[in-house]
Parts: sequence; structure tokens; C-alpha cells
Amino acid sequence: MEQNPLVEIGLPVALFVIMVGIGLTLTTADFRREARTPKGAIVGSVAQLLVMPAAGFAIAALLGLPPALAVGLVIVAACPGGTSSNLVSFLARANVALSIVLTVVASVVTIVTLPMFANIALRWWPVGDDVAVSVPLARTIVLLVGIVLVPVVLGMAVRRRAPQRAAAMERGVSAFGAVILVALILGIAISLREQFFTLLTDAGPAALLLNLVGLAVGWAVTRVAGLTVRDGLTTAVELGIKNSTLGILIAVNVIRSEAMAVPSAVYGLLMYLSAAVIVVIGRRAAGMRVEPAAP
Repeated sequence: MEQNPLVEIGLPVALFVIMVGIGLTLTTADFRREARTPKGAIVGSVAQLLVMPAAGFAIAALLGLPPALAVGLVIVAACPGGTSSNLVSFLARANVALSIVLTVVASVVTIVTLPMFANIALRWWPVGDDVAVSVPLARTIVLLVGIVLVPVVLGMAVRRRAPQRAAAMERGVSAFGAVILVALILGIAISLREQFFTLLTDAGPAALLLNLVGLAVGWAVTRVAGLTVRDGLTTAVELGIKNSTLGILIAVNVIRSEAMAVPSAVYGLLMYLSAAVIVVIGRRAAGMRVEPAAP
């Protein structure tokens, strides 16, 4: 399954710039606050790492998916949120510091959990020869450091040294992020144009249901835990906006099955459609909600 150059090359570059812009809105106090009150990070990480893969198994069984698509759905369900989830949280005016913490934690732990769930799925739905699934450790670390940590630290450094310039730059980055979000939707749709309707027919209902379950679970668990509306929105985004590129990588490069990559490819399109809706809702809600002051 071929990747559109917009996603394969342009996206990492764009996300680096966007993550610098996100860093312009953050201070070390934001992360200290998350460390002092880690409930959001704990609840969100448990939901991401355990509840979402379980949902993938349940949806695949409920819809009676063919074995390859069932395994592929579990793989994308077990993927962490990516830098795109940080972008959506930023645009939706959610808790960006929490979003970054959840992305980093899930991406690290996924090195263990994603292969575990993928191998369980392969035993549940046998599709051929046994395959030992693993997450590319070096690539995961490089992506985390290069596209999340480094640009965020750069942005935070600019804010610390020149807060007025940082505020002016942040507005431009916000507009750039919105353009990138629209371009991603169009780019993925174009990359799948020859197979678009076939893929949607085969995996669309399952991918859409998984996406909606992720959004609903992320919102529900944080509200039950007594967290804020912003934290609820952030966790919903983190569970609903996944690193589908990692799912495609595992399916195609590790398991050598393009069929298993279909759920990740379709999810990668549908999640941005729901993301656009979340951004609109989040920005409207930001003007109406009143949150208690941070401790």
C-alpha cells in the first residue's frame, strides 16, 4: 500500500513546525501541574493501552470481520496517539500538556503492548504462517524525540525568552495547523482514490465505530474520574486520533500483509474527519466553559 508523499514526507516536516508552535503556548509549569496531579495521565494511559485494544477485539468479533481485517483493526486499536493528536488538542483548545504526556507514555509502552495484542489477534484469527510482531524501537524513539520533544522544547524556549513574539507566532501556527488538517484529509483521500470505495466498504464501518468508541471512552472515563472538561476533551482526542501510520508500518513491513493495513489506512482518513468536528466543538466550548484555577 503506497503512501502519499504528503503523509510520508510533508507530514513530519509540518508536524515539527506545528509542535514548535504548540511549545510556544506551554511553560514548564504546565508539565509540573500534570506531574502534581497525574490522574489524567493515568486514566488516559490505561484507557489507551488496555481499553482501546479490547474495543478492537470486540468490534472485530461483533461485525464478523474477515481474519486479516480483524487483526488489522486490533493493530490500529492498539496504536498510540501520535503527534496529530497533539495538533488536534491544540486546535481544539484542550489540555496540550496532558496530550503530549499521554502521547509519550503510550508510544513508549506500546513497544510492549502493541506486539502483545497483535500476536493474540493473530492466534485468534489465524491468517497464515506464524509471524512474530514487533514495534520498530529505533524509529519510535526517533519520532518521539524529533517530532515531539525537540520542537516543543524549542517553542517553550522561545516563549521564555520572548513571550510577546511567541504569542504572535502562536496565532500563525494555529492557522497553519488548520490548513494542515484539511490537507491531510484531502491527501489521504487522494492516496486511496483507486481503492477508496472498496476500502470504505470493507473496513469503513469497523474503523468508524472504533473511532467513535475511542472518542466516547476518552470522554467518559475522565468525566467519571472527576477531571475537567478540557482533560476530557484531551483524552477523547488522544484515544480517537491514532498513529495509523504505525499500524500500516506494522501490517506491511512486519507482518507483510497489505490486507491488514486496510483498517489503519481507512482509520487514518476517518479520524481526521471526526477531528475537524472536535476542533469546532472544542473551540466553541472554550469560550463558554469556566474551569477552576489550577493548583
